Amino acid sequence: MAIVTLIIKIMPDSPSTDLHAIQSHARQLLEKEGAKNLSFEEKPIAFGLKAVMVKFDLPEEKGTETAENKLGTIPHVSSVTIEDYRRAFG
Repeated sequence: MAIVTLIIKIMPDSPSTDLHAIQSHARQLLEKEGAKNLSFEEKPIAFGLKAVMVKFDLPEEKGTETAENKLGTIPHVSSVTIEDYRRAFG
C-alpha cells in the first residue's frame, strides 16, 4: 500500500479570517480521513492576505478528491489547491 504526501494551499475568503480556526478545523477533518504527520504554515500572498499551507501523509487509496472536498467545506475558505503530490511506498 502506498502513502502520498500532499501539500495543499487553503485560501481564506478575507485577510481578517481567523487562520487558527481554519487550521483547527482542517486538522479535525484530515485526521478523520486517516491523515498523519500534519503540519501547517501561513504563507503571505498579498495585501495582508495569508494562505494556510497544510502538509500531510495520506493512504493513496483515499485519493486527493477526498481531502480537497473536505477542506472546501470549512467556513470562510474560498479555495483549496493541491500544491504538491509525492508518492512513497510504505
